[in-house]
Amino acid sequence: MQSKKISLIEGPIWKSMLLFALPVFLSNAFQQMYNAFDTWCVGHFISDEALAAVSSSGSLIFMMISFFQGLSMGAGVVIARSFGAKQYGSMRKAIHTAIAFGLVVGVVLTVVGVALTPTILGWMGTPSEVLPRSISYFKYYFFGAIFIVMYNIFVGILHAVGDSKHPLYYLIISTFVNIGLDVLFVGILGFDVGAAAMATTISQGISALLCFIHLLKVDTPYKVRLKEVRFDKESLKEIIRYGVPSGIQNSVIAIANVVVQSNINSFGKSAMAGCGSYSKLEGFVFLPVTCFTQALSTFVGQNLGAGQHDRVRKGTRFGIACSCLLAEIVGVISYVFAPQMIGFFSETQEAINFGVRHMRTICLFYCLLAFSHCIAGIMRGAGKATVPMFTMLACWCVFRVTYITVAVKIVNELTTVSLAYPITWSLSSIIFLIYFLKADWIHNFDRNSQNLT
Repeated sequence: MQSKKISLIEGPIWKSMLLFALPVFLSNAFQQMYNAFDTWCVGHFISDEALAAVSSSGSLIFMMISFFQGLSMGAGVVIARSFGAKQYGSMRKAIHTAIAFGLVVGVVLTVVGVALTPTILGWMGTPSEVLPRSISYFKYYFFGAIFIVMYNIFVGILHAVGDSKHPLYYLIISTFVNIGLDVLFVGILGFDVGAAAMATTISQGISALLCFIHLLKVDTPYKVRLKEVRFDKESLKEIIRYGVPSGIQNSVIAIANVVVQSNINSFGKSAMAGCGSYSKLEGFVFLPVTCFTQALSTFVGQNLGAGQHDRVRKGTRFGIACSCLLAEIVGVISYVFAPQMIGFFSETQEAINFGVRHMRTICLFYCLLAFSHCIAGIMRGAGKATVPMFTMLACWCVFRVTYITVAVKIVNELTTVSLAYPITWSLSSIIFLIYFLKADWIHNFDRNSQNLT
């Protein structure tokens, strides 16, 4: 059984990158779809209070899983480099080490996530009227944390070797399972928010299992063999070397977003529901960003492994241009149709008004978000993960938290909180642009790529 995968190291750059990015785009779209459907079911079948409870946990969920998603990115970089260089022995060690590592951190994340739920939600200032439901949703969600971790590991492996289609197929299946279970649990049986989280957990488990079965059966050098799942010291060092900076980057951004969410919570449950509705839409509107970021990381990793430096330079320019253009088109559409989009999740006018105001303050700056993420993806693929880590730590965490702490005391309005995003995206984009255009950056890029091959 041969795996269908895209070659990123030969053929027209635009074609190979788009063919790889499109399934990633659709995969992320379906993943966002079943997350959004949870919110829709809760908002329409239960209440706005329940919607606020689910919304309040969004930043917390991202904070808890983002570090481990960063580690899986590190594994993908190591695997992509070995695959591009056709060093299949090193690649297999990295694959099986990544799986062993994922199993360990998945168990840890499950235990920690469930145990610390009430404490962290309390730190975030979650209103007392929605706190019990927030705890219920969050705990049920984190019972499936190991499935989230392993799914990201398996998808990272498949993406690293150019196979973005199979994760899409499996995610489509799990999406329909999740929608069916949401309707059954919440719409028909009348269960509360915990059931919506359980539906997500089950569907995530299915997608992870299908990916794993595929890797066990595929007849390729990256086939997984259970007897080889163990820690290889050198592979683990490489995964940690490239993954930890990405994990720290994701986590500090998430911590800053928890601060943002805490300030949103202070405006009451309508603001929580409206901004929470936007956060679900945000996953969709960021799709052009995330799909090209993942495509660029894999493209750069494989081509540096193959020693094709000029192809890397051309591919990065194409990926950045496409991502920024698509992100801005989505931003304009979001601005125009914000009331209808927020209204899909909530029927309460006050909540819609909060959500629209939040969305329109942010959405016209999506091109800056796209640029920052693309450069971060390029740097990860080139093995320079500390560059985006320090840039985003400074801009998206330290500066964002400082801005909110000071600005909200001066102008205590939701728009003040919302402006934290475009301001910090602008700052990181300026820094990344200077770094990207520097002549010695190209020299360092070439020198780094030689060290990788």
